[in-house]
Amino acid sequence: MTAAKIMIDTNIVSYLMRGGVEAKAYAPHLKGKILAISFVTVGELYYGAEKAGWGQQRRMKLETTLRNFLVVPYDHEIARTYARILVAGKSLGISSNDAWIAACAVRHGIPLVTHNAKHFESISELELVTETVPSG
Repeated sequence: MTAAKIMIDTNIVSYLMRGGVEAKAYAPHLKGKILAISFVTVGELYYGAEKAGWGQQRRMKLETTLRNFLVVPYDHEIARTYARILVAGKSLGISSNDAWIAACAVRHGIPLVTHNAKHFESISELELVTETVPSG
């Protein structure tokens, strides 16, 4: 039997890299699952490192961390799903990056683990997993 897949939002990857209370709160949702991230999450993580001026050691840790995830690449069905989500969600303020991440999860029929549920709650076809721990 194959392990279930689950999509991880960018903020959850950040929590896992830092450790702490948020990482512990989400750990039960991730245990025993195939952990997937969107190609957009990879870009957001590199952007965060660049913006923060990370040194070589932290960038190497990011590279190592990224190897632990199945990266969901772009395909035409994801693009079509993205378009539907973005059109439906624009009036509700969904960002382009969040629409791409959601599209990856919807396209593959897997839940999205996020600490920003409000960014995604308008997407009826998306199953969300979240916790109510304070972020910080």
